[in-house]
Amino acid sequence: MSEHAASLTVFIVDDDPAVRDSLALLLSLHGHATAVFGNAEDFLSAARPDWAGCAIVDIRMPGMDGLALLEAMRERGLGLPAVVVTAHGDVTSARAAFRSDAIDFLEKPFDEQPLLAAVEACFARERERLACGREERRREESLEALSAREREVLGELLNGLHNRDIAERLGISPRTVEVHKARILSKLGARNVVDLIRLLHGA
Repeated sequence: MSEHAASLTVFIVDDDPAVRDSLALLLSLHGHATAVFGNAEDFLSAARPDWAGCAIVDIRMPGMDGLALLEAMRERGLGLPAVVVTAHGDVTSARAAFRSDAIDFLEKPFDEQPLLAAVEACFARERERLACGREERRREESLEALSAREREVLGELLNGLHNRDIAERLGISPRTVEVHKARILSKLGARNVVDLIRLLHGA
């Protein structure tokens, strides 16, 4: 298990108690934290946006089935990657699972290694998602630290204007623009304007 896996949980959603217990035991033996649910509705009732890890979802369950659960997760903004499992595998179900962005599709009874590999693939995607989220929050906090004037200068820099043009537009001296620009670069951790644009891409 990677050092990052300790903060990730495998959420098992299956109506078969024996399957839930065996999966939880197997995964715990490999160092993974688990949480089990007997149906999709219980999982959705408990789910929180800050949950991190992955979901192992059975397709055929009473009430909401696994594919409907994946759709509901997407609609609610739950970013957990999922592995779909079933005792009744077929091409149509597999295609539907992958259209719902499942990481893998495993037929019961499944071997240990493919399951563990699927969980690790989910965790790899999850670590990337969490890293992007941390970077986005850092960027937002840095932007919030800018003064009103620094925000104005930043906007003009992103529009491609040079110091003298920004000074004329804002009614300040080019030297003052240079001071604001230096502070903006420092607060946002950028080396130059090109780096600044790269850091703020998509913000």
